[in-house]
Amino acid sequence: MSVLARPGGGAGESFSTSPTARSAWRSSRMIVLLGVIVVLIAVLGVLLGSGGKPARALDPADTSLVGARALAELLRDRGVTVERVDSVQAAAAKSAAGDRLLLVTDTAYLDTDGLAAIPGDRLVVGDFFGIEALAGEVDIEPGARTRSREPECGLPAARAAGSAYMGGLALTGPPGATGCYPAGDGHALVTYRTETGVVTAVGDGSFMTNQRLAEDGNAALALNLIGTGRPVTWLVRPQTPPAADLPGESGRSMYELMPGSIRWAVYMAIVALAVTAFWRGRRLGPVVAERLPVIVRASETVEGRGRLYRARRARERAADALRAGTIDRLTPRLGLGPGAGRHEVVAALAARTGQESQSVDAALYGPPPADDGGLVALAGHLDFMERQISEL
Repeated sequence: MSVLARPGGGAGESFSTSPTARSAWRSSRMIVLLGVIVVLIAVLGVLLGSGGKPARALDPADTSLVGARALAELLRDRGVTVERVDSVQAAAAKSAAGDRLLLVTDTAYLDTDGLAAIPGDRLVVGDFFGIEALAGEVDIEPGARTRSREPECGLPAARAAGSAYMGGLALTGPPGATGCYPAGDGHALVTYRTETGVVTAVGDGSFMTNQRLAEDGNAALALNLIGTGRPVTWLVRPQTPPAADLPGESGRSMYELMPGSIRWAVYMAIVALAVTAFWRGRRLGPVVAERLPVIVRASETVEGRGRLYRARRARERAADALRAGTIDRLTPRLGLGPGAGRHEVVAALAARTGQESQSVDAALYGPPPADDGGLVALAGHLDFMERQISEL
């Protein structure tokens, strides 16, 4: 810290030239502003650089909370072949190659009639229209709350798994069907056999997601239903609708249609906006600090506060202030702690001063004085008690 003599000051008068917090902020605010801009650009770059790829529910390649990548990896670890497809043609080609399990999680943009014609066992999960098209003998009632439920059925896959996070749809199967996990007026899982294979419908696929797989018996139920040892054809919703369904559309996403330079244009617009705001912002400069040679005596402060109390006729408040000050000063002298109660203070003060307990209690905790004379008398009594304690 450097010390300089004050111009025109007396001998030995000096002042410090060490940088203050305000001066340090003034000298470094441009660097801080540029740092904030760089951070914002980096964050936007991460957000835009991700391509806006949305999460895909129950997709075996999706690692988000709603994806099913964890389940797919567990199946592969158990030797089950999992092949992800997003078209009915690909699913039909896989099924024609041998005995496989068809797993359907979303039938949006898909030909349900062609999908229903694929023979073999199928598992339809959490898709209202998929269950209606691929498990036509099942009655569907929506509105069953998804929660942890007990199987309450004889299906080995469900009994071995125990409780699971099920619900979503209340399903009622045809005669001879097995229903598990009661939900509403039906069950959250229904399985039955047809001429072409076993059809299993599940009202909600949340138990298969990355978020819920480790809870309850969700993983066991999913592995028991899917991991039968046969290859699995996992049919998911196409990334974009087929061009035949949307005439005039190229099938590319919005981010693919954007020119490559749009990202840098956004960056430059942010930088230009920040620079303009800093340039046009009103700058008043630093506040000039001046030492005022004003000394206020304590007696003047007390008198001023007293005049205010008198002007507002705040006798009760003035009496409370006098009593609180007296108690704070007398408590340590009486050997009491700061949390001493009313009875302790009154008893100790009466014993030390020889006054009656009723008189001490009225002075310290009694009602407020009715007039100015009573307030003056109270102040004199309190002062007298303090002087008594000080002289002992």
